[in-house]
Amino acid sequence: MVGGNALYLVQDVGMRAVDLETWESRSATLKEHGDFVRALDALDTVHGFQAYEFYMEMEGVPPSMVMLEGLASGIRNTTKMQCMGYGGDSEKFAIKMAKTVGIDLLGALFPSPPLTLFTDSCEGAFSFAEADFPVIIVSGAVMGATAPVTFAGATITQNAEAMAGIVLLQLIKPGAKAIVMDGTHPMNMRNGNMDFGAMGISLHYVMFNQIWRSYGIPTGAASTFSSSKKIDFQNAYERAMQVLTGAISGNNLTFFQGAMYGELTCHPVQAVLDNDIAGWVGHFLEGVEVNDETLALDLINQVGPIPGNYLTTAHTRKWYKEHFVPKVADRESYPEWIKKGKKDALTLAKERLEEILATHKPKPLTPEQDKAIAEILEEARSFYREKGML
Repeated sequence: MVGGNALYLVQDVGMRAVDLETWESRSATLKEHGDFVRALDALDTVHGFQAYEFYMEMEGVPPSMVMLEGLASGIRNTTKMQCMGYGGDSEKFAIKMAKTVGIDLLGALFPSPPLTLFTDSCEGAFSFAEADFPVIIVSGAVMGATAPVTFAGATITQNAEAMAGIVLLQLIKPGAKAIVMDGTHPMNMRNGNMDFGAMGISLHYVMFNQIWRSYGIPTGAASTFSSSKKIDFQNAYERAMQVLTGAISGNNLTFFQGAMYGELTCHPVQAVLDNDIAGWVGHFLEGVEVNDETLALDLINQVGPIPGNYLTTAHTRKWYKEHFVPKVADRESYPEWIKKGKKDALTLAKERLEEILATHKPKPLTPEQDKAIAEILEEARSFYREKGML
């Protein structure tokens, strides 16, 4: 908790699966999607799932059904919060699914920089608001392209886009719940590529959060990415710095675990590694408890100087969990590390994922709920067939 505001972390979307040996991307299968959801269901720092689920491409699934099949897979494999995007009236079927199984959805309104709100985005958000679901407003501007290149100028245009979304939601349904998210990032001016791992993303987070916290409106970070295409050192430091600076400057909701190069690829092993980063940040935000017991003055006097030590004391046994312990990071001594096969964090994360998929069983839907989800999916397929989209 920071200033009375909780930080919630949400799985981040990735368009395609990535091969951990070749680092090339491909369309994922629906089974891989379900396995990914199950893995994230087991991770203690993941509180929900991003707006388009993952993956945005699925083998054998028509584009018009990807979001709905992804949502159904999410509902069947986790009890955690589900977010949902819009497009082609898919949000109407998503809302019906959520109401059928009795869960909440987090809807979406995505402005299109510069300074544009398209009809489908607005209508989708209105549907979520009218169903009494909260809505995230995410403006993904590119500094130097769809927003001014300066941090101050990009903040002005993004705030205008987000404020327009807030106003529209309140006109449709006064009191509609909303959260604004920062998706702005710089362009690499040398080659025109998106600079997904730029320091400027963190700097913009801080500006964004300071402004919107003064308005009393919850904020989030939608761009905790890396420019790296692999799970490597660059990937780790770019993502860790973004999630940390966003959190300490006041984010309430962060899209983080799983995505790799921008939102173009993702993998559950990345999410397992991200779980350690998220746990580190969350533990940091909790701060330090200072009282008579933690100050331990009586114990310090009791133990005294060498040869005294604190290892065998009841105080140590009680308070050692004040220290954060990552799940998959290598913390062995050098001799033990060699003895156990010289495993790095990536290897340990792969093993952890295998263990999760072999043992973790999410709470299942009832047969009636599962049947209802299947019927809504078939209703959606019929709808898109009539529109010529399937």
